Amino acid sequence: MKTALILGATSEVALALADQLAAKSVNLILAARNVENILPVKSDLSIRYGITVSVVAFDAANPSTHKHFYESLVPKPDTVICVFGYLGDHTRALTDWEECTTILNSNYVGAVSILNVIANDFENRKEGMIVGLSSVAGERGRQSNYLYGSAKAGFTAYLSGLRNRLFKSGVQVITVKPGFMKTRMLKGMKTSPFLTAQPEKAAALIIRAMHHKKDVVYVLPTWKWIMLIIRNIPEFIFKKLKL
Repeated sequence: MKTALILGATSEVALALADQLAAKSVNLILAARNVENILPVKSDLSIRYGITVSVVAFDAANPSTHKHFYESLVPKPDTVICVFGYLGDHTRALTDWEECTTILNSNYVGAVSILNVIANDFENRKEGMIVGLSSVAGERGRQSNYLYGSAKAGFTAYLSGLRNRLFKSGVQVITVKPGFMKTRMLKGMKTSPFLTAQPEKAAALIIRAMHHKKDVVYVLPTWKWIMLIIRNIPEFIFKKLKL
């Protein structure tokens, strides 16, 4: 890696990734809607690690700007990490279409829009790595968050197809499936410490997966086995469960 673009750079996991990549002398392009929130990070990382750090405005919810956004980047990244997402209020989204579309657009439409542009560039260059943070929530629809889960299911399928398409061009596509992570997204939710990753640990595991060029990785291996069980519960039983 020479230059990594982090999309959604204000999240806790993104900031941990930025710090750990900077420590490996990777130059960074930090993209977020609220750039003022990451200007202090730019100064800190560039001073501590002696790398080049750029901060750019990026709005995942505005696909019409994505092509221009990417074309304006100089230099172009060789690694892209798509971190942004929005859990949203599932109960509200059941009756509020605006909240519902925000969930769908933030977790699927926006990601597909920008990664389509990047994938075309990487395919032409015959190099690059794309990392997408999906979710274990996309592996089976549950009544408590199936809107978010369905968007992440779509994103997981998109990354799988992208990996299949770009393999022959030498482009690596990695699907990351976090379970619970100790971030603002889960603020107020009670989660088991055995199933909840700290952002720094999650970042380290993601970077390790990038180094080993994995295809699909669970942030905590325990989730792989939990989801194996959940996926294989017969539907006539599963539909009766309160999950």
